[in-house]
Amino acid sequence: MAKEKILTVQGRPISFVTFGDEDFISLTDITVGFPDGKFLVPRWLRNRDTLEFLSVWEKLNNPDFRVIEFDNLYAESGHNRFSLSVSRWLETTGAIGFQQRRGRGANTYAHRDIALGFCYWLSPPFQLYVIKEFQRLKKVEAAEQKEALEWNLKRTLSKVNYRIHTEVIREALVPPRLL
Repeated sequence: MAKEKILTVQGRPISFVTFGDEDFISLTDITVGFPDGKFLVPRWLRNRDTLEFLSVWEKLNNPDFRVIEFDNLYAESGHNRFSLSVSRWLETTGAIGFQQRRGRGANTYAHRDIALGFCYWLSPPFQLYVIKEFQRLKKVEAAEQKEALEWNLKRTLSKVNYRIHTEVIREALVPPRLL
């Protein structure tokens, strides 16, 4: 698992991790502070609109998404007895939009697109705060990467200049008999 970074939204720490080039935000952390927090993700997954959103996201991003299995889940979703967990979603459809950490420190992460959809379902104003904080953190991260790149470039130039300088000194100032 990649290293966790923290967003602070309305005083709540929300972790996110980067897998490859994609950011995944903790749904577990997002639900903290909302009434019935631990039940919110399964409630959201029961919603037919949510399933439709997730299927479109998966079709756009996952060539191995199992559409037939999704269609079966979608057909079930109209019934009162229907329930869906993230692990069932992942196992049934071959989805890649969620990552789960099990055991101690268990956490459910969703791709940033999906997490923001979940935030909107919880509270549109809360979603805006998450978006703004995420964008701010990404700007800081980009500035740090640029600074590190500039430092590395200066270091490399110094190293090259040192070698050129010592070669010139050796050729121009050191008598040939000493070489």
